[in-house]
Amino acid sequence: MKNLMILLAAVLIGALPRHTYAQGCAEPSADEGVRVFGYLQPQFDYNFSEDEMGTFKFNRMRIGVMGTIPYDFSYYALLETSSFATGDVFLIDAFVSYTRFENFKISMGSFKKPFGLELSTPCSGLNTIRRTKVVNELTAPNRDLGLMILGGNDQSLFTYRVAIMNGNGVGELDDNNFKDLYGRVTIKPTPFMRIGSSGQYGKQTSSVADAPEDERWRLGADVDLKMGHFWIQSEYVYGKDVGSYTTGGGCDGDIQLQQGSVTRDGFYVTGMYNVTNKIQPVIKYEQYDNNRDESNNLRQVTTLGVNYFANDWTRLQLNYLYATEDPEEIKNDMLMFQVQVKF
Repeated sequence: MKNLMILLAAVLIGALPRHTYAQGCAEPSADEGVRVFGYLQPQFDYNFSEDEMGTFKFNRMRIGVMGTIPYDFSYYALLETSSFATGDVFLIDAFVSYTRFENFKISMGSFKKPFGLELSTPCSGLNTIRRTKVVNELTAPNRDLGLMILGGNDQSLFTYRVAIMNGNGVGELDDNNFKDLYGRVTIKPTPFMRIGSSGQYGKQTSSVADAPEDERWRLGADVDLKMGHFWIQSEYVYGKDVGSYTTGGGCDGDIQLQQGSVTRDGFYVTGMYNVTNKIQPVIKYEQYDNNRDESNNLRQVTTLGVNYFANDWTRLQLNYLYATEDPEEIKNDMLMFQVQVKF
């Protein structure tokens, strides 16, 4: 209980600008019955490494069902079918919600962790093809099994999400009696700004015999600004791991467990401008320190791109990623092109 109070206090105090998105990859339907939905993301990547290579692939191929049941209940289930993402067909989201009250909904099942701006954004709504490095690493695994209480929507002055989850990721049972605790709040002080703050505290069974349980802390703050044709987003994430920590996850490959304690943090700033309703140039700068207690661990990536919206269901994205590392630059830039179709 003490840890829960500390977590919620940190979230509320830190709530200094984000739209509240769905728990999965789409907003649950308000229609009764069954609605089939999903999206395809065929992609081409070219890596400017020592062994230059280009390849076609599917970034994501997801299909699901959603709907409501009279009265006051809804359901949502989504499969990832791209072998490039998971190696096999995988149940990525599946939850049932009680939705009678807009400001007090309850969901139980498998869904995204309620943490941060970029993670809360559906994969089909990302402004760049890849998620930010700090978000990928410090939120992995980004989905889990649990129960969440939430309230508010994009138009609300205040939104909140509080969750209790296993802490081991989708498809994994908990390995101890302690559950991971999450909290996220957003405030909309003006029509064009939303401010958000997030927190997480969890424990995992140590892989070292007779050792105390590992601990994991996460704190984040973000801002989302829309002013006319301009759109700016920024987010900071801090993570402290005691006993062990994970690397990878999301766009950065499989999650790997590492022994030891580490403190990490990073941020990104993304700017977009709607030249027309169809054309949107984008620039994103991100910085990630994978060990604050040591030097020469800084990674910086600048993404230059353009989004083309052919219609409400089809989007083309072109990104060039210029990456630098401390202490020396490595040849690892990347050119990416993706076509997305939603249905």
